[in-house]
Amino acid sequence: MRKQSFIQGTLILLAAGIINRMLGFIPRIILPRVIGAEGVGLYQLGYPFFIVLVTIITGGIPLAIAKMVAEAEGEGRPEESRRILHTGLALSLGLGIFFTLLALFGASWVSNVILTDSRVYYTFVSMTPMIAIVAVSAIYRGYFQGRQNMIPSALSSVLESVIRIVFMLWFSWLLLPRGIAYAAAGAMLGVTVGEIVGMLALLWQYYFIVKKDKNAGLSPDANTAVTQDLSIFKRLIRISVPVTAGRLVGSFSYLLESIITARSLALAGIATAAATAQYGSLQGMVIPLLLLPGVLSSSLAVSLVPSLSEAAARHDLPTIHKRMHQALRLAMVTGAPFAAIMYIFAVPLCTLMYGNADTAPMLRMMAPFALFLYVQAPLQAALQAMERPGRALVNTLIGAVIKILLILGLASQPEYGIYGAIIAIIVNSILVTLLHGISVVKLISLSLRLADPLKTFAAMIIMAAGMSYIYTSVPIASAEWIQFLLAAGCGMALYLGICLLSGLISVHDLDRVPFIKRWR
Repeated sequence: MRKQSFIQGTLILLAAGIINRMLGFIPRIILPRVIGAEGVGLYQLGYPFFIVLVTIITGGIPLAIAKMVAEAEGEGRPEESRRILHTGLALSLGLGIFFTLLALFGASWVSNVILTDSRVYYTFVSMTPMIAIVAVSAIYRGYFQGRQNMIPSALSSVLESVIRIVFMLWFSWLLLPRGIAYAAAGAMLGVTVGEIVGMLALLWQYYFIVKKDKNAGLSPDANTAVTQDLSIFKRLIRISVPVTAGRLVGSFSYLLESIITARSLALAGIATAAATAQYGSLQGMVIPLLLLPGVLSSSLAVSLVPSLSEAAARHDLPTIHKRMHQALRLAMVTGAPFAAIMYIFAVPLCTLMYGNADTAPMLRMMAPFALFLYVQAPLQAALQAMERPGRALVNTLIGAVIKILLILGLASQPEYGIYGAIIAIIVNSILVTLLHGISVVKLISLSLRLADPLKTFAAMIIMAAGMSYIYTSVPIASAEWIQFLLAAGCGMALYLGICLLSGLISVHDLDRVPFIKRWR
């Protein structure tokens, strides 16, 4: 099985991520038009519970498998990679089945006692089959990532996205005559179908790629195998538990955010249906749009774990520094222009995407701080790869506590409402990113290149000013959306030119992009 370099692996995941994000906006554009903001709110209210359960099952196990498999492959022990995969599968699948049954039997209690809208029950029940399915898929993705072959993960995720979109929209449309609650549940059923197809794609690739790998090595005898499995299980637990705990903080924060935001809006005098619609607009429309450019930082984070783990095993500090500087610079430089576009063109962008501009003020408020979110992912991945998940856990916990307290204090005030929750999310993203950055600098003695963020910020400001001028003062087209697209295109060209002139991007960087020049 062919192994890719760090940048190649990142670009493969980036390509898949871009396709997935673009495809993902098809249901985000169409679904609100089918089931409305209130239906999207019902869908979003049930989702945080799914995230928590999946985090418990797979939060740290796939990352631990990727790290352990990378080390085993780097030391020429492919037979141990198989044992790591099988041990991880047994653990994850067992947890998946247990929590699937727990969620199914607890759906009524969660919907009627914990949440403010009992109509979430149907969505909650519809999501339960996904828990065990995701448990299996995550393990295989971790295995392939550990072998630094990102193609199977990329292909399965794209196929899963295509199937999910078709069935989400189809099922929600079919069930809409029975009411919004059933339509939201239909959307969740469509996601389940997509996850099943994605899992089958991974299993197919494992059979045809890994099973034919002639470097598998000889299997140990039964006694040795039991000893090895026990050793693998112990190390798997030792690595995965702190990572899972750290991700659980984020997942529980997301869950508490959904519950407390809804209750705080009720305290502010907002009716349940209106509060559900506002929360659906924030979590189902604004934040996905804000996170769209973060596809590169997510790809960097996935590729960083095996790359840094391998370098750390060799005690190769220069390579670790090189990878971190590459990741941080790429995350900043690629995210900045999109943050500027979302700030300047919030109204036309939301109108084009969702058919109205009601969500534009939320997007404009959050856009300037999006860079913190884009940089956060590679920083957290570095802490996990360097076996410091406890530090990431503490940082995330501090940010989560402050976010929840701010939501309680601000969203319950009528003058703030949903914007109180937005302020809390912004403060959380800034704080956690800064804490992660401080931790990484101390851990690997990383020297910060302050010129890069300063140049990026300057280029972003100049780009924003140029786009705003072209959009308002240079009439290019009569249609507003064409004027918006042309102004944004001119802004991107201006930004690229500034980056080349300032040295943020070099000709050598462009040479390394596929279809421009072969990798050297």
